[in-house]
Amino acid sequence: MPRDTLTRDQIVRAAIDLLDADGLEGLSMRALGRRLDSAATAVYWHVGSKDNLIALAGDQVWNEIELPDLAVVDWRTAATQMATGLHTMLIAHPWLIEAFGSFLLSSTGKARHDDHTLAVYEAAGFTGTQADQSAAVFTYVLGNALGPAATATASLTRKLDRDGGTADEKMLDHMAKASQIAAQFPRLQARFDQAADYAAAPDHTFEFGLHALLDGLEAQLTARHPQNTIAP
Repeated sequence: MPRDTLTRDQIVRAAIDLLDADGLEGLSMRALGRRLDSAATAVYWHVGSKDNLIALAGDQVWNEIELPDLAVVDWRTAATQMATGLHTMLIAHPWLIEAFGSFLLSSTGKARHDDHTLAVYEAAGFTGTQADQSAAVFTYVLGNALGPAATATASLTRKLDRDGGTADEKMLDHMAKASQIAAQFPRLQARFDQAADYAAAPDHTFEFGLHALLDGLEAQLTARHPQNTIAP
């Protein structure tokens, strides 16, 4: 595809698809050019650099998170929807978590999300730094997305394949060794006896933790303003 027929939006969309499939390690201007049937130089002309392209891709995926209307839903519902949407987005794009530690990713997409998050907690009655402490919810969601994201990332599969044998064989061997280690500890052994993978979280663990965290925030708000009635 010639340079003058490419658009930045096409390049960013193709980059997201490539990142979702192959991770940060698999993204290169040459690989992206092949996907777009274009020269790498044409891609560079539109986005400037690989780092800038990753920033543009990150900005785009943040916009996938729907922002609940605070005129329609209460703050607890809004907070739950935003946290769940963030979790879904991070698992769909596991490269973004890896990019947090390697790139500077300030963007209007993330700012849009963060600003509405503050609006949610301000609607609940948190003010100033109290609303900023809602970052604890973001940290919780990020931590819960790390495991699924690491499992989904293609770079791990390629690394295992390069070391000899298939990635599936390596993963099975790893789990067997982990189970042997777990057998030395009674609580982990009991967990392993009940589940095929003792490290796997029980169903609805994310939802349980999120509600517990929001319950704690609501309890603090009630303690500060006992005269206020908090929406359920």
